[in-house]
Amino acid sequence: MACHLTPSLILLLSLLTLSSPHLDNGGGEWGLLHRSVGISAMHMQLLHNDKVIIFDRTDFGPSQLTLPFGKCRHNDEVISEDCTAHSILYDVASNTYRPLMVLTDVWCSSGALSPDGSLIQTGGFHGGDHKVRTFTPCDDELCDWIELPQNLSVQRWYSSDSILPDGRLIVVGGRKAFSYEFFPKNPQDSVFYFRFLVETTDFKEENNLYPFLHLLPDGNLFVFANQRSVLLDYKINKVLRHFPPIPGEKRSYPATGSSAMLPIRLSPQISAVEVMVCGGAMGGAYTKAAEGIYVAASRTCGRLRVTDPDPEWRMEFMPMGRVMPDMIVLPTADVIILNGAGKGTAGWDSAVDPVLHPLLYRTNEPDARKRFSVLNPTTIPRLYHSAATLLPDGRILVGGSNPHVLYKFTGVRYPTELSLEAFSPPYLGSARTHLRPSILSVEGSADGLTISYGQRFSVTFSLMVEPEGEFTVTMVAPAFNTHSFAMNQRLLVLYVADVQQVYSLTHRVIVHAPPTANVAPPGYYMVFVVHHGVPSHSVWIRIK
Repeated sequence: MACHLTPSLILLLSLLTLSSPHLDNGGGEWGLLHRSVGISAMHMQLLHNDKVIIFDRTDFGPSQLTLPFGKCRHNDEVISEDCTAHSILYDVASNTYRPLMVLTDVWCSSGALSPDGSLIQTGGFHGGDHKVRTFTPCDDELCDWIELPQNLSVQRWYSSDSILPDGRLIVVGGRKAFSYEFFPKNPQDSVFYFRFLVETTDFKEENNLYPFLHLLPDGNLFVFANQRSVLLDYKINKVLRHFPPIPGEKRSYPATGSSAMLPIRLSPQISAVEVMVCGGAMGGAYTKAAEGIYVAASRTCGRLRVTDPDPEWRMEFMPMGRVMPDMIVLPTADVIILNGAGKGTAGWDSAVDPVLHPLLYRTNEPDARKRFSVLNPTTIPRLYHSAATLLPDGRILVGGSNPHVLYKFTGVRYPTELSLEAFSPPYLGSARTHLRPSILSVEGSADGLTISYGQRFSVTFSLMVEPEGEFTVTMVAPAFNTHSFAMNQRLLVLYVADVQQVYSLTHRVIVHAPPTANVAPPGYYMVFVVHHGVPSHSVWIRIK
């Protein structure tokens, strides 16, 4: 039988022949924070008070963490009375946590931070599929989930959220939800039909849930589902542009890959904008997994320069295949890829061969053979329903993994995982401690926290040694992470106007804030000073 080689397949075969990933002798360090926090970390959101809100779902059955003060829910679809928690608030500094109470099912939901730093959380399953919930950070032990009286217009289960320049959220897609809507709604708002979501739905498998959303500096929304992507002007409900399909495998749930918008450099003009998509699974892999046949995951990553007049995907190969990866943009402007499996797809017991080694991807390395490095492995499989997020000190918080309908701890290959870990990338290694800056102050705002668009402000920091090389200042938006997608993840490399030496080992770097809300939507950001590839502990600023 003759084999027909499409142009995309020829491209991938040529890349595989030429590819030779740079394999480090490990690097990075794993630390177990808690053997069990009582719930499985399916969703994560870092807040500006250095706490992380974590939750799974209410219809797993009772968790291993009791609600305080005799609280119970009586509206559960699984058990008539549930007095256990399905959400926690994790304190990064003290490595402690406390239980929170969600009122309806938050399974496979979405979220984003509002400009005031509150989590706006949307959708879920069962009685939670139309719900909007909020969590506002507090300095005491009293804040908890609030469920709002206003509902979403349609059910949102496996949808994605993005913060917009005006501070509203756009909620896109979900199972059998071929539309988008806004929160809060304007009087003229309704549900907007989005034909692209119909066109990208595969028969039986879907492969377009949790679409990847990236707000571009022109204010329009890049939307990726399955293998296709478009540029959406949500203000007039019009698709402005169709991008070429990514070669190779499917990339959206349940053939789950991951995506990140690569760092945007403001120097002083806005750099070209690139979107990167990694991992995924072949079409049909989900159906085969239900039969006990686990298809090898995708090894490919694609980079698309979405600001080019005629963009094309530039494909690269990871050292190993991965489905359900998490892509986290580091304060150094590199990307770490972790979690996931080597075979199968997302879904109940649908994947095998956990991939334990993180990958470091050097975004600006000119030699493609040196961009990927294999880092030290964890010992804990992180499969379906795991999550990861960047912490203010540069570590990655990792948790979750429950590929079962209920909590299952025995008698299965991959038990429900209740642990929390932290991964310290190589830049936090002891050999580089002397290079790490320490931020002393941020100057340029009346309250030491709030800055305006286009404003000049300064960051004063100290070093342990004389500086080696240039400094960069990066601004990172905290992401809402679930199902292998860090929603609203964004890193900006600020324009450095001047560097001043204050004392022998103390310096002040003067930077320009992002110019518009299209470039940096209003809200809280972590600011890092990076010296010789090593980031400081961040400080929080608010831009509005």
